[in-house]
Amino acid sequence: MGTFVAMADERVTVEVGGRRLTLSNLSKVLYPPTDGSPGFTKAEVLDYYTRVSPVLLPHLAGRPATFTRWPDGVTGKMFFEKNAPSHAPGWVHRVRLPSPGSGMRRESIDYVLVQDLPTLVWAANLAALELHVPQWRVDQDGRPAEADLLVLDLDPGPPATVVECCRVAELLRERLRADGLRAFPKTSGSKGLQLYVPLEPTPAERTSAYAKALAEELERAEPTLVVSRMAKNLRPGKVLVDWSQNNAAKTTVAPYSLRARPLPTVSAPVTWAEVSACAHPQDLVLTAAQVLDRVRRDGDLLAALEQAPRRHGAADGRGRLPDSGVTAG
Repeated sequence: MGTFVAMADERVTVEVGGRRLTLSNLSKVLYPPTDGSPGFTKAEVLDYYTRVSPVLLPHLAGRPATFTRWPDGVTGKMFFEKNAPSHAPGWVHRVRLPSPGSGMRRESIDYVLVQDLPTLVWAANLAALELHVPQWRVDQDGRPAEADLLVLDLDPGPPATVVECCRVAELLRERLRADGLRAFPKTSGSKGLQLYVPLEPTPAERTSAYAKALAEELERAEPTLVVSRMAKNLRPGKVLVDWSQNNAAKTTVAPYSLRARPLPTVSAPVTWAEVSACAHPQDLVLTAAQVLDRVRRDGDLLAALEQAPRRHGAADGRGRLPDSGVTAG
């Protein structure tokens, strides 16, 4: 599939963006063969992230990254990695942030900022299949800035599928539009759908409260389709509108990140036309190869999310949460 696939040696030193990297286990199968896939090797993971980097990196820039690492592939054990590993090269950009309540009892965490292609390839070589980031960036002083995104994660409770998520997404699109906000859909890369709303810098407490209120409002309007509460007994056959990822401590899988599923699927942006046309769960299953084709054809469908905020949101497509209307509770 490209640059890394042709390399037969198990350890290869390459130059990426002026940095020397030693890549290992390139022939290791990280996604085993299935009826729908011949399998996907570590070399192909590296190749995918290299090819998709022009559209992926803008969504990672300035956002502290959490990796999910799968050293033995998607059928093996995984672990989350927030703290930059001690063996990380010195040129990997880090930012130290406070970590109150950390399960590791750390006062702070040295997060990796995936700012460039060498860092992205280095992370992929660690079998960091999934890249997760918060809805805020760090400022020029390395401190958390206010949120510039609002995210609504639509998670179907079986037998509901992404088809029902699409119907809920269309309802949310209109409700957000009524508040002067523009929503952009992307697949979760798993079973659901996510909506991103670009905002002027806004305190995370406010975006979280607004998202919760929207979810509760929609649950009242569509009680047989939507649930806003996490309790598992409430979710069968409904779509959970998960508003909680707007909490400043939470992260969401990044646009164009691979997912650790049986197939090398991607959390990929889609058009509203595709959302409206979705009639079967497979309609919005997008693999790495398909996403690369889409990027070549369409560019980044989420490019508007990364436009720098200006003083007035309407000037660049970024929105401002209403001062009234939706209230939490």
